[in-house]
Amino acid sequence: MSTTGLILITVIGVAVLLFLIMYSKMQAFLALLIVSILIGLATGMSPGSLLETIEAGMGGALGFIAIVVGLGAMFGEVLRSSGGAERLAFTLVDKFGENRAQWALGLTGFLVAIPVFLDVALVILIPIVYSLALRTGKSLLYYAIPLLAGLAVAHSFIPPTPGPIAVAQVLNVDLGWMMLFGIIAGIPALIVAGPIFGRYIGNKVFVGVPDHVARAAEEVSATKHKLPSFGLICFIILTPLFLILLNTGGELWLKEGQLLTVLTFIGHPFVALIVATLLAMYLLGTKRGVSKHELQTMATKALEPAGIVILITGAGGVFKEVLIESGVGDAMGDLMASSGFPLVLLAFLISTFVRVAQGSATVAMITAAGLVSPIVELVDLSQPSLALIAIAIACGATVLSHVNDTGFWLVKQFLGMTEKDTLKSWTVMETIIGLVGFATVFGLSFFFS
Repeated sequence: MSTTGLILITVIGVAVLLFLIMYSKMQAFLALLIVSILIGLATGMSPGSLLETIEAGMGGALGFIAIVVGLGAMFGEVLRSSGGAERLAFTLVDKFGENRAQWALGLTGFLVAIPVFLDVALVILIPIVYSLALRTGKSLLYYAIPLLAGLAVAHSFIPPTPGPIAVAQVLNVDLGWMMLFGIIAGIPALIVAGPIFGRYIGNKVFVGVPDHVARAAEEVSATKHKLPSFGLICFIILTPLFLILLNTGGELWLKEGQLLTVLTFIGHPFVALIVATLLAMYLLGTKRGVSKHELQTMATKALEPAGIVILITGAGGVFKEVLIESGVGDAMGDLMASSGFPLVLLAFLISTFVRVAQGSATVAMITAAGLVSPIVELVDLSQPSLALIAIAIACGATVLSHVNDTGFWLVKQFLGMTEKDTLKSWTVMETIIGLVGFATVFGLSFFFS
């Protein structure tokens, strides 16, 4: 089949995928599988070969993703149940002071959303925003936007959250490099979209604390003394990040030998997250009087929402594998090479298109990674270059959150805003994060070409 025919089939396939998710409300997992089968058959793959490709794509993706997302979910649930997120927020707000509470909330959101899903983290931390707004008389947006910016940056840029993990697996990116560039791109994005934009929009749009939560917000401080220590929470959250970065640094600076072997082992995401999860279970659970049965219940509860994320990611692996085996990858690679566009920019644009069309940041990342991966495999790229492309995909999947995104409605509901004010605050904040993050990685890409 000609290059034009292959590209046309892929474009139609992506259009069908978006239609199934947007209008038929089909689960993304099922939609990705259906579209993968349609593309495979339309490009001439035999049924037997197609089924083998589906099995290989699903198995290749889940071999890594299932373990990392599962461990991360359990780790996050223990942190949530222990009150660790609240401890971080209380201590940082106290240390920074009321005048710099925006910065404290941004940092809190960033740290908490690394192990905890964004929607869960928002539910945990929003009472602290209510409390500050009641105390100062300022708009809720003055404090909520910095918190949301921290949550959104970590959710989209920093492994082991599901989206970045999925992109890293599809593109074969070392997590240490992705984490490093995610932090480098995320910090300026957090600053501009969080405290700076939060101050601006908080003075422009006044959003009061909803009446039904005012009493609960006033009682938040009463829980302070029952929470684990700030230092312990920081130690547990940063342990897996440190181990993974140690692994990446060892591969760069150490020669082959026993020390490098040890660092590579303990810094692998599997081992790093097992260590962090066991630390959390013991220090935040067993040592504080939590029974074995309660810990088992926490772990089981954590795996329920993780299950669908794992399946969607596996379907993304199927999508990628079908594109490669059907010959679409080679055709797209030739087309993109002739366009003259940098891969980082192409990755951002593809991800942005999918994000705006169907709403979910995680699905946008997985779909865009599947489309970009065949092109990436045709070029000999270093790990830093691959990590920059991965973060560019994350940036595109963050911008322009609107009414087809569940996050849009979650924020609207918790802050009691109109759709118009949610577009003016949340949507603009998300777009700032994506654009500032992309500007950072695009600039860095010239040094790692």
